[in-house]
Amino acid sequence: MRQETASTALPSSLTVHVKSKLLEVGYEAGKTYRIPFELMRVYSPSAEVMGHGPGQETLQVGKMHVIIESLEPVGHYAVKPKFSDGHESGIFSWDYIAWLGENQEALWADYLARLKVAGASREPDFAALAADAGGGCGKPGCGSGGCGSH
Repeated sequence: MRQETASTALPSSLTVHVKSKLLEVGYEAGKTYRIPFELMRVYSPSAEVMGHGPGQETLQVGKMHVIIESLEPVGHYAVKPKFSDGHESGIFSWDYIAWLGENQEALWADYLARLKVAGASREPDFAALAADAGGGCGKPGCGSGGCGSH
């Protein structure tokens, strides 16, 4: 799925925009990428998402509202985000982040096409979330019918 890119300079700035759900990555040369959290989550370079080799990828569904709760440096070469759905095993190298930024339009198109083929959605399955949590439909404000949907 991912093709290697040329080595990238270290970013000069990293800003987590929680409200707009974007990671802004700036470089001294003036290049800036604004990468959606959802894109980062569904293309996480973790074994959970990418598998252990080509063809072992796992389609990530229901990640539309995921946010980055924290961002931890990994040496001088990467960061490790903790996502609101509990995922925290992806180590995003600077090269990988630049690749996501450079290719986000094509990556979105590919992701949406794979969702469509699978009959899946970017929206979370609120009923499944509720079953895991033990009540309601899972929509915000619902404990056992408080959401107005039932």
